Amino acid sequence: MPNPTAAMLVIGDEILSGRTRDANMYYLAGELSKHGVDLKEVRVVSDDAPAIVAAVRALSDAYDHVFTSGGIGPTHDDITADCIAEAFGAAIDVRADARAILAEHYAKTGAELNDARLRMARIPDGAELIDNPVSRAPGFTMGNVHVMAGVPVVFQAMVETVLATLVGGKPLLSQTLRVDRGEGEIAATLSALAEKYGDLSIGCYPFQINGAFGANVVVRGTDGAQVDAAITELARDLGL
Repeated sequence: MPNPTAAMLVIGDEILSGRTRDANMYYLAGELSKHGVDLKEVRVVSDDAPAIVAAVRALSDAYDHVFTSGGIGPTHDDITADCIAEAFGAAIDVRADARAILAEHYAKTGAELNDARLRMARIPDGAELIDNPVSRAPGFTMGNVHVMAGVPVVFQAMVETVLATLVGGKPLLSQTLRVDRGEGEIAATLSALAEKYGDLSIGCYPFQINGAFGANVVVRGTDGAQVDAAITELARDLGL
């Protein structure tokens, strides 16, 4: 049985402007691989409501799970929750359970639960809350879309919470072979290997060090014996 599939939607003008480097995709990809969920697509969209709604609908229809990051904070440009509600045709308002979490948190810290902070308690009808042990403001799951904060430490905590509830498949295994030759010299060998091992993913990632060309060949798959066999055969065929 094939592994469940997933997509990630990264939301925020700060990513597209280059002001912020996204670290969440790298983390999510690694965790999904270990959990046996295949990350198939990543999209980045600006803080534009129609673009977010369209992306959520498209990805939700195409994959088993969608993970979003960004846009669920207290400021005016945090519009992700509203967009998710629109994408699913759901009403949205401050929800009692989310408000109670924030009220308890801010009472402990001595900060005011003002209108801006209450924006983080606006949850679409029918959604399930995602626990946030870091800063308490919850994310939520609507259908097959898991909506999480963009701050990496919070995003990572929420991913851990969500993955504990998902049924995964076989973990994705990988091995890497460094080849100190240009891609053009090894392309034919890689093509033959890829044809023979159709269930594996075989990627070639070139590098240049001190003027010399080389490549890291990465073999990925869920069958460890096949991965081992492919790497062994590749090294033999290249005389390594």
